[in-house]
Amino acid sequence: MKKSIYYRNFLATALILLLSFLILGAVFTTWSYRIVMNEQRKGLSSTADDVAEVVAAYCTEMEPDSFDIRMFISSAARSSNCHIMLAGLDGTIISCSDMDVQCEHMGKRLPSDASERMIEGSYSGTSSLGGVFDSSRYVVGRAVLSYQEKEPVCTVIVSADRADMSELWRHFAGVYMMTAILVIILTFIISFFTTKKQAEPLNEMARAAHRFARGDFSTRVSDADREDEIGQLSAAFNLMADSLERSENLRREFIANVSHELKTPMTTISGFADGILDGTIPPEMEKRYLEVISSETHRLSRLVRNMLDMSQLTAIDTATVLQSSFDITEIIRLLLLSLEQKITAKKLDIDAQLPEEAVMTRGSRDAIQQVVYNLLDNAIKFSSEGGTIAVSVWKQGDKAYVSVENSGQTIPQEELPLIFDRFHKTDKSRSSDREGVGLGLYIVKTILDHHNEDIFVSSADGITRFVFTLALAQQNS
Repeated sequence: MKKSIYYRNFLATALILLLSFLILGAVFTTWSYRIVMNEQRKGLSSTADDVAEVVAAYCTEMEPDSFDIRMFISSAARSSNCHIMLAGLDGTIISCSDMDVQCEHMGKRLPSDASERMIEGSYSGTSSLGGVFDSSRYVVGRAVLSYQEKEPVCTVIVSADRADMSELWRHFAGVYMMTAILVIILTFIISFFTTKKQAEPLNEMARAAHRFARGDFSTRVSDADREDEIGQLSAAFNLMADSLERSENLRREFIANVSHELKTPMTTISGFADGILDGTIPPEMEKRYLEVISSETHRLSRLVRNMLDMSQLTAIDTATVLQSSFDITEIIRLLLLSLEQKITAKKLDIDAQLPEEAVMTRGSRDAIQQVVYNLLDNAIKFSSEGGTIAVSVWKQGDKAYVSVENSGQTIPQEELPLIFDRFHKTDKSRSSDREGVGLGLYIVKTILDHHNEDIFVSSADGITRFVFTLALAQQNS
């Protein structure tokens, strides 16, 4: 089974959390144990010093094994939660805080080395004192010195069970462990739901992508309004979905338009050819209908050629194209000369406002020549007879601007955003137009898009104007 991002994120969070608590727990356990044990040892040492001082005072008037001193050390043992004994200078236990008549410690002897160290001043360590205690205990020993001579009178042995000493630490550690377990459980629960919540948009995108694969481009993902990376990803995904949906709609529209554009002339050609062959069309009318067949054949040829041009345009490498440069004014002058016959046929005036010096621009010369040709051809086609076509070029900043303007029928405002679409014709009555196939302006827009340039159109009061930009080439000084 494949591991999802949700599972991996949750597992990573859990492992990091467990590792953190293990490291923290190990450090805390060691550190706190040492602190608690050191504090307990200091407490035992302080108790031993206090008991030695009081016993020294008692010994000025009574013997160390007296009942009063035993009562005192018993009381001190209960208040300090420890065990206290007194030993003679020979190491024999002579008094004990246990008040039992048959005290098991009384009469036992300390190891000679421990007794000697206590008489010399102090002793501390973990030991059973040679069998005095049944198990190993932490022991602190002090010499009891007489007030006058400052000579050892006896020794004080203060001890505590190591388990009793660490009981406080165990309580403290228990609270820590319970808190840590509670925090881990709460973190796991929170991580479970937050990680699941984070994975939901990704799962939604995956489901949407599967629907895209089945041809459903209408689906969108939510969370696009979130102000985080998930929101940005969702917004980008929806933009991609919009683009795919537009592309699919354009593809369907393109197929429908191509089918229509191909069907009309092919039906005409087929019908007239059959009419000539079966004699439906009289011989004296054959030339007329053969001219129609020829016109429709040329129209099909132009449609196929334009479709091939579109295919080539989509493969343009922008970076490579922009490495070339050319003079845009020269292209315009040459095209005006090549279109002179059409211009003369409609009795049009040309107002060419072109700079005398060369205007060097970056891009594909042939492609931009196609742009200017299509715009001029459209301007001639839709100009009123005897009207004027104005062509101008100027520079502004790092751009060259080219304007093509004609006088004629105004394009409706609602049509302006659509005129660069494939097979779009602003005049629906021109569907029988034999000259155009509705691809000219689409080709213009495609070429300029691949050059990273813009084109603008305006139409009002019988004047239609197209303006496009070109990047100026750097001039060598």
